[in-house]
Amino acid sequence: MKKVKMGVMGAGGIAYRKTIPGMLKARNIELAAVMDVANIEKIAGEFNIPRYYSNEKDLLNDPEVKAVYIATPVHLHLKHIKSAAEKGKHILCEKPVAKTLKEAKEAISACRSNNVFFQEGYMMKFHGAHKKIRELVKKGNIGRVVYMRAQLSCWYPPVKGAWRQDPSKGGGGSLIDMATHLYDLLEFFTGEKITHVAALTGRLVQNYKSEDSSTTLLQFSSGAQATVDAFFCIPDEASRTRLEIYGSQGSILAEGTIGQGTGGALEGIFKKKMVGYDSVQNKDVATKFGRIDFEKVNPYTAECEYFADCVIKRRPPEINNGDNALHIMDITGKAYASFRSKKILKV
Repeated sequence: MKKVKMGVMGAGGIAYRKTIPGMLKARNIELAAVMDVANIEKIAGEFNIPRYYSNEKDLLNDPEVKAVYIATPVHLHLKHIKSAAEKGKHILCEKPVAKTLKEAKEAISACRSNNVFFQEGYMMKFHGAHKKIRELVKKGNIGRVVYMRAQLSCWYPPVKGAWRQDPSKGGGGSLIDMATHLYDLLEFFTGEKITHVAALTGRLVQNYKSEDSSTTLLQFSSGAQATVDAFFCIPDEASRTRLEIYGSQGSILAEGTIGQGTGGALEGIFKKKMVGYDSVQNKDVATKFGRIDFEKVNPYTAECEYFADCVIKRRPPEINNGDNALHIMDITGKAYASFRSKKILKV
């Protein structure tokens, strides 16, 4: 099988923990080189990667590297995307694509003008449970979607030098880092675009510049509504990362599927036909949800294989592409602006 020779820019953090191990399992990728400013010889040795560099110029000048995965801090994304595009390297970049919509537009423009493919790392679309939810929604199993809720929270205390805790480096905190995953995922389920946004952000617990709390109210093109809650100040063991999709004929509920793993639980209740009005409205009766099985998929391996397939087949990515990246950044900017203006804003 043909394989894409890839390089990694920023081999620590999420790349070290998740993406590199996932990439090494991909059927159509050869991980040819890695780059980071620290511990790179150790990382390369651990994963048995033949070439390693301590600066991006050397990686991008490597003629064997045909595509790159960029997992550097967000404030470096624009520089690194432009440099990679100018060298003709196809790009898989961690989310968010940039700190602002303006930077994102410049980054995507560089990719287009240099005829390289761009894909953003919203890997949760590739989770087996989430693909199953999309399938059930598209089939109409829960009727018309009317409301969704998605939760992604963690405990993220002050860490010296952490770029996510400084908006000048990360663009913001829990909203841009985690809520954006959920904006993207909810659109994936419904196939609809977010049209209106209102948000609250704050620094409730953690003592750093970025927000540690965010709640977003969304409206979709069909009129469906959603809330997204993403916090850096809730203990990990206290949050079940719940996901809820409610329709006119049933619902789908999940726990533990949102995140960086492959597991979680999925259940649903589907009514084949509409029922009459229940005037009693007693809610103390156990609801009979059924378990929904789904394929266990490593989302990092799956997103990397999808990207490599696009490169091999010379087919631009249909999901997580440049247009989607700009759209999510537009929602993100409007969410922050909504909190400042105390208004619901149109996307």
